Amino acid sequence: MVSNTSADLQTQINRVVSAAEGAGVRLVRFLYTDNGGVTRGKATNVKFLHNRITDGIGLTVAMQAMNMLDQLAPVEGMGPVGEIRLVPDPNTFVVLPYAPKSAAMTVDMLKLDGTPWEACPRSFLKRQIAACAEQGFTVQASFEDEFTLATRGADGTFAPLDESLCFSAVGMTTAAEVMDAIIAALEAQGIEIDQYYPELGHGQQELPIRHAPALAAADRQVYFRETVRNVAYRHGLYASLAPKPFPDQAGNGAHIHYSLWDLDGKTNLMYDAADRYGVSHLGYHFIAGVLQHLPALLALTCPSFNSYRRLQPHFWASAYTAWGPDNREGAVRLPSQFRSDRAASTNAELKACDSSSNPYLALGGLLAAGLDGVRRKLAPGKPSLIDPGNYSDAERDQLGIHRFPINLKEALDSLEKDRLLMEALGPYLLKSFLAVKRLEWESFSQADEAYEIKHHFWTF
Repeated sequence: MVSNTSADLQTQINRVVSAAEGAGVRLVRFLYTDNGGVTRGKATNVKFLHNRITDGIGLTVAMQAMNMLDQLAPVEGMGPVGEIRLVPDPNTFVVLPYAPKSAAMTVDMLKLDGTPWEACPRSFLKRQIAACAEQGFTVQASFEDEFTLATRGADGTFAPLDESLCFSAVGMTTAAEVMDAIIAALEAQGIEIDQYYPELGHGQQELPIRHAPALAAADRQVYFRETVRNVAYRHGLYASLAPKPFPDQAGNGAHIHYSLWDLDGKTNLMYDAADRYGVSHLGYHFIAGVLQHLPALLALTCPSFNSYRRLQPHFWASAYTAWGPDNREGAVRLPSQFRSDRAASTNAELKACDSSSNPYLALGGLLAAGLDGVRRKLAPGKPSLIDPGNYSDAERDQLGIHRFPINLKEALDSLEKDRLLMEALGPYLLKSFLAVKRLEWESFSQADEAYEIKHHFWTF
């Protein structure tokens, strides 16, 4: 177990227990996100919180073989025998504004001897963060989430909250009350909002949050998703972050913005004033690594059956391994810098990510891919200054631009062929993830569209 003799840990524990008791908390949720992208957890009574922070809460090893349909995939070592511990990170403690007398922390999955369990997604991200630090940089990131607000009819079917237009003031007004409550709930948890606007789809909202160190960014994504759904429900609405909750409407992404900083977090190493686009060699190497591994990376960033309804040419979601300045059809976009601080605002955006992903796996996979580009000093090739879908096949071949896998099965096949990402994940996490996702593929590919939409809408 995590040692309770550390003075720093004791200080953190005392702070968390005091905060929980002071807020009148009764239950503290220990939250983890599984291989199916579902956030699950167990809760402890606040009376036992002190010891639970060090001891953790027991969890059957089988839960990492459970998919989004609660089907148990056959994974050796993940059956009815065996247990790990959900051990919380005290730095992630928040009082939940949408749940009475409740608080939460995100957790690491540890073995009974206190070491990281090989199938723990959060530990995977930690390893990639450490690997980046060995190369002399840290990563700041944020998930730029879109979601759909809906009502539920008496027959159980869902309909978008409104039919407002993209960025319209009417859409802002229609959703104003619930959006204000969502933003207030996020701010109460220390999550800063960057912007807000109604998006292209009916009932669709976009709510980017501020960047943070990579681990905190993934933790915030867990809290963001829980907050949006729960606050909407308390207002009589349903929020879905599914990639395509309504097949005839625009899809929901969770674009990852990232930048590379020195180990002190003071200098953005991705910036170079002398470059045409203001990007350093380090930044280009990282982008090249992401593009190199993108067909396999999609299995982690867009890991649901429903994801591939969104990743279509000319949908502004990206469908090709292209990059470019402010190119919203490119898999990697270089956003325009802000004149007030060009250096700090330099970042790249991976558009091929959605909220059906486990944020620790998605961001960890992104770091592993980018880091490979840094180590090998890869170049991303020429930028795409047009929609890459408008190139001819011959032009794309000449530019080294490739079409994404067109479904989850193809993305999983690509992951199994990508030695770098397989080694980064490790055999146990890789094996369990593939088994879970292949079972999802099998289940949804044998069902109709209504079944797919129902389960993705509700789960995510």
